[in-house]
Amino acid sequence: MELSEKENRYLKAKKRVAEIKKFYTSLISYVVFIAFLAALNYYVNEFRHPWFLWAAFGWGIGLLFQGMKAFQWFSFFGKDWEEKKLKKFMEEEKQNSRNF
Repeated sequence: MELSEKENRYLKAKKRVAEIKKFYTSLISYVVFIAFLAALNYYVNEFRHPWFLWAAFGWGIGLLFQGMKAFQWFSFFGKDWEEKKLKKFMEEEKQNSRNF
């Protein structure tokens, strides 16, 4: 039983590392691509109309949520929360069946 618990923790840790790696890859892509768009915007109209900011803002919001998920900043409804609620409800059901 302990071996499976150890494997379970390993798989969770491996999944989390993969999410963090994916976030950093996305962050690097974001910086490179937005820098390219900014350079293109400057070349075309010298920032008179900074349209690249729309792309930076939109993509940045998605990147923010990806980072929040990868680093578990708001894990209110994550897997741990689900497991705790399941255990709580199962325990309540067990106690209710004992009372009757």
